[in-house]
Amino acid sequence: MSVPVVEPDRYPEQLEAKRQRIVEQFARFDAPAPEVFASPASHYRQRCEFRLWHDGDDLHHAMFEVDPADPKQKTVIRLTQYPVASRRINELMPQLIEAVRDNPILRHRLFQVEYLTTLTGEALITLIYHRRLDERWDEEARALEQQLDAAIIGRARKQRRVLTRDHVTEHLEVDGQVFHYQQVENSFTQPNAEIARSMLHWAREVTRARHGGRRSRDLVELYCGNGHFTIALAENFRRVAATEISRTSVASAQVNLASNAIDNAVVVRMSSEEFGAALDGEKEGNRVNELALTEHDFATVLVDPPRAGLDEASCARIARFDEIVYISCNPATLAANLEQLTQTHTVERLALFDQFPWTDHCECGVLLRRRGDQATAPAHAGCS
Repeated sequence: MSVPVVEPDRYPEQLEAKRQRIVEQFARFDAPAPEVFASPASHYRQRCEFRLWHDGDDLHHAMFEVDPADPKQKTVIRLTQYPVASRRINELMPQLIEAVRDNPILRHRLFQVEYLTTLTGEALITLIYHRRLDERWDEEARALEQQLDAAIIGRARKQRRVLTRDHVTEHLEVDGQVFHYQQVENSFTQPNAEIARSMLHWAREVTRARHGGRRSRDLVELYCGNGHFTIALAENFRRVAATEISRTSVASAQVNLASNAIDNAVVVRMSSEEFGAALDGEKEGNRVNELALTEHDFATVLVDPPRAGLDEASCARIARFDEIVYISCNPATLAANLEQLTQTHTVERLALFDQFPWTDHCECGVLLRRRGDQATAPAHAGCS
């Protein structure tokens, strides 16, 4: 891992370089000019993890700089502040060191810390140890919660000690509405909250009915996580059926549906492969029944896959829908998938989301619509 060099004055330059790279990468698909969503140039990450480095009596946060010529060689970089992290994380870093350094119960064999924060300053800190934790640790950690005004979790081998809560609640204002998201420790959440807002705005815009109001047809969402897009897009569709394989994320999605008063969406724990089988009538069971697929009339599919993208079978499956919203954390695998998807669909919108400034990483959003010369796929479980 390299420690980013943050130079805010150079941010427009690095963003333009990313834009040009995306233009070149997707030119062969006749894609429109990308819509570019900039990040704050610093203090944009709401979650971070660090090693805690013991140096005699001293203790400090650390990251490692890898030698490109010899990846096995790593240099320890001592950190007192971390400019890509949220201001709340930067506020907590010295406070945690000061509180733990001279406390043998909290410090002994502590080797890593993870921070999870929100735009409103709510914080959760996970302390990770190479030793078993006991009631004495609980007592000291509870005092630390009060001192830092943050929830504390302790982790060790086969241990997870939650003192107050295991989550924070993020509140994202998008298009004049505020959406509430439970974000659980050690589960996936969008790290850059401002870019998360931009992604929701873009997805809502590209799926909004052309003449306003709610669409008369339905959305299916694969890899829905904690309902990040599900919550914000529900008002654009008659119904939403969403699937996710992570048990923790599904539980959070259920909480988020309730806290946002979403009554036209269902989230079920199911892999994309299982969903495909259910859509074809080849899979039955309670989870399939929860989706009520025969009652849906799907026109749009949203996918937000892992970095590996979609396999050939998954691309064929989503190509059966009239409209595809593809959110990608890896432009290379997105481009590979578009080779297949653009045989039946055209790229109508392209977006660049700068989730991680000062890195080469890009995230993209693509809206694809079925070509006029392509026949609508045969109906399966309400899919046309």
